[in-house]
Amino acid sequence: MVQFFAVAAPGMEALNALELRLQGLLPKEKTAQSGGVTFEGELEQLYRANLYLRTASRVLVRLGDFHAASFSELRKKAGRLPWEHYLSPGQSVALRVTCRKSRLYHSDAVAERVAGAIGDRLGQPPALEKPADEEADLTPQLIIVRLWRDICSISMDSSGALLHKRGYRLTTAKAPLRETLAAAMLLASDWDRTSPLLDPFCGSGTIPIEAALLARGLPPGRARRFAFMDWPGFNSNLWESMLEASQAQLPAVIPMIQASDRDAGAVRIAQENAARAGVAGDIEFSCRAVSAIEPPPGPGWVITNPPYGLRVSANKDLRNLYAQLGNVLRLRCPGWYTAILCSDLKLLGHIGFSLDTSLSLVNGGVHVRLGRGQVK
Repeated sequence: MVQFFAVAAPGMEALNALELRLQGLLPKEKTAQSGGVTFEGELEQLYRANLYLRTASRVLVRLGDFHAASFSELRKKAGRLPWEHYLSPGQSVALRVTCRKSRLYHSDAVAERVAGAIGDRLGQPPALEKPADEEADLTPQLIIVRLWRDICSISMDSSGALLHKRGYRLTTAKAPLRETLAAAMLLASDWDRTSPLLDPFCGSGTIPIEAALLARGLPPGRARRFAFMDWPGFNSNLWESMLEASQAQLPAVIPMIQASDRDAGAVRIAQENAARAGVAGDIEFSCRAVSAIEPPPGPGWVITNPPYGLRVSANKDLRNLYAQLGNVLRLRCPGWYTAILCSDLKLLGHIGFSLDTSLSLVNGGVHVRLGRGQVK
């Protein structure tokens, strides 16, 4: 058994653990920890996690943990790790090193010794590159090295580009919502995947598209590449069989999903993104103000990310917008459930009905709260 770690953004750890349990990858007694969830398995479990997890940022393989108080000890012990399972001789890699409260505190020197250890094991040193930007689509094989109180932990990234990159969102509207955060909103809202869903501030369509993928049971990673596909031991037959299995017994009908925005350009982008995701026929898009929404017969869910004055509608007083949203929901969606993402609890207060704001998340580096409740 190999140890894996599903990395999650702050606030998403418990949702990540829930997903792993639903996929049969995490025992009930195991819980999330700060930054993600540890689980165990073999290649099949690793592939499955990358294919199906909607809220994880990446999935790491834990190569080893060992004491290292000198550079010679670091190189010797790192050289014992099974690098040949993940790297080819001379392959390009990027080393991301952090050192805290350890005698080895120079990250560049640590990276040099680990690269030397890889060369010792494989007979040829790797070509070192700088770690790619977080939003890059093409990345060298990432190796994460952490030193904490002279304990060295080395992990291999199995995902490559971050998992929020599903492959369908080539263009975005203003202040795009990450796909992983949209999925977290859906899961945290307890949407039953059979009732109608409405997003009146759809932007580039991330929430309704993720909702359609969720309702269809389509794995978010089915149309992208992963770092593990370049490993020497990649089992292409196993991967293809998993893709085929993911298409079996998909529901023929999914609930009504409505998405609207007052920005016609954003709606056009959302429609294009939905088409690339293969769910264009599952979402009813329209260009309209929130006051003009026409929800289907309910009850259902309103899950949305309205502007909160930081990147969109900056310097505008948004209190009236939130008060109007609350009035419209009470008038058009009585008894519906809602999940509203916002950075300002005072703005959420203008909705006019009680919301649970205990779930704290991060959206583009901004700390936000997900307000959840029933329209009353």
